[in-house]
Amino acid sequence: METTLNIQTEAGKEKASFYRWAAALAVITIVYNLAEGAVSVILGSRGGTVTLFGFGVDSFVEVISGIGIWHMVRRMRQNGQQGQDMFERNALRLTGCGFYILTAALAATSLLNILGGHKPETTFWGVVVSFLAIIAMWTLIHFKVKAGRRFNSQALLADAACSRACLYLSFVLLAASVGYELTGVGVFDSLGALGIAFFSFKEGREAFEKAKGKTCGCGGKSCGQAISL
Repeated sequence: METTLNIQTEAGKEKASFYRWAAALAVITIVYNLAEGAVSVILGSRGGTVTLFGFGVDSFVEVISGIGIWHMVRRMRQNGQQGQDMFERNALRLTGCGFYILTAALAATSLLNILGGHKPETTFWGVVVSFLAIIAMWTLIHFKVKAGRRFNSQALLADAACSRACLYLSFVLLAASVGYELTGVGVFDSLGALGIAFFSFKEGREAFEKAKGKTCGCGGKSCGQAISL
């Protein structure tokens, strides 16, 4: 009996530790994306670079997704409910709509810029933001994977896999910004924006698939079951 109680106590402590890690990582991701989005949108507007501006808007859309994840962790901690609730489904749908709108806006703006020969004033801040974003996202992915493996949680591992999309966006921003700074050819900025649009479309599609209860595009597990410890 005592051994059974000890096992149950340890299991309870492990589960509580998991929820603390998951909630903390969700909050950090939300706060970071808010800061990254604000900085990128402001600097992108001032520098006339659509890639940096689009990168910032993408970060704001990611905030909605992050809030949904935080809510899911909080709900699971309180009542252990497995399925998605209405808040999470609505957050996913709103996220998907945001990504699709961003995709259309970036694609249209990029094509117009290419046809009009638009050149940004500078992409220097794109280089700075992308470099910092790569470091930040790599760090977040590292800790999500570490926690996911420690607690054998498909939720955190799936979230880490999805965070890689943000890492890829950072590399797109870096390539476009460096390309323009080295050559002065404005098409680099437009091509970078099209790259952001491509990944935004994929993220939007995955958000709608998750809202329908289908398997997570990033993790391969059912989104409603992935949180189980």
